[in-house]
Amino acid sequence: MIKTVFTLALAAVALPSQALVVTQWNFNSVPADNSLTTGSQLTSVGSGTLSLIGGVTGGFGSGAANGGSSDPATSDDTGLQTTGYKAQGTGNETAGVLFKVSTVGFQGISFSYDLRHSNTSARHERVQYTLNGTTFSDIALFAGAAGDTWFNNRSVDLSSIAGASNNANFGIRVVSSFAPGTSAYAASNSSNTYAGTGTWRFDYVTVSAVSAVPEPESYALMLTGLLAVGAIARRRRG
Repeated sequence: MIKTVFTLALAAVALPSQALVVTQWNFNSVPADNSLTTGSQLTSVGSGTLSLIGGVTGGFGSGAANGGSSDPATSDDTGLQTTGYKAQGTGNETAGVLFKVSTVGFQGISFSYDLRHSNTSARHERVQYTLNGTTFSDIALFAGAAGDTWFNNRSVDLSSIAGASNNANFGIRVVSSFAPGTSAYAASNSSNTYAGTGTWRFDYVTVSAVSAVPEPESYALMLTGLLAVGAIARRRRG
């Protein structure tokens, strides 16, 4: 009996073993139109907002070209094409794309995305997060050391940052960064010269969670079960 009650108490707060998709952008057309150059900036899963920052402008481009992104919808695979980055030696880590997603109800947050670098785009991309919607902190730096190439499944684990979970003001951005230790952007293709007109093409941008935050009712049920276990044990000893 004790074992049964204890098992039920634990089941009340059992957590899923696979990551949960909180919000995702695949940039494909809604409804699907079998075009690789038309798309949508609206979320494909969940809710959130996307902003182009630092003077960056956006359109759409193929998510299947040059090896392709990880989006399985190959016949309608569109990416978010961005350009208009900063001039050489200016605006370090201020231009890119900002994704704001409420993580209320979720814990163990992670962020992933695919990115295609053009030959003259900035090689280095800084990932930063915000817990209050305005102040950003560094979390990762990636290098796309090839042009006209997709770098898929860039992944950033924020599970150790307590404030990233259950936060209505959570956001994350990917911005162009100077080459480490310098005051200049490096071109993705070392045979080319950096230019602000170079492009970054995003796809399959995803905010995930390890699990949902248990509802207060679940905690109450677990406590009730544990109290019942204690009561039964006391009666057996009496």
